[in-house]
Amino acid sequence: MALLSRCVMACLAGAALAAASACSPAAPPKTYQVVLKDLMFGPLPAQARVGDTIEWDNEDIFLHSATAKDGSFDVDLKPGVHQPMQLKKAGTFDFICKYHPGMKGRLVVSP
Repeated sequence: MALLSRCVMACLAGAALAAASACSPAAPPKTYQVVLKDLMFGPLPAQARVGDTIEWDNEDIFLHSATAKDGSFDVDLKPGVHQPMQLKKAGTFDFICKYHPGMKGRLVVSP
């Protein structure tokens, strides 16, 4: 009987711990700045998550875009403009500038 009680207590403790971690508040969303300059995308965030925001900052004199190859996003970026884009789904997104196809990047978004 004592062994059964210990097993029940261990299961209850494990369930309580799992419930507590499930109820812990999620990290607040972050904003990451990605600078476009000299016909290149600057460094992309290494730990972006769904709900975070990418702020595209076009410091070039040219019109650019951030266009996902799978169609997930397509943001036109006029010169001198700061354009926010909220990350809505997890995945790995290869993207280009549709005006300068040599400009490429890969954005990894975690759940």
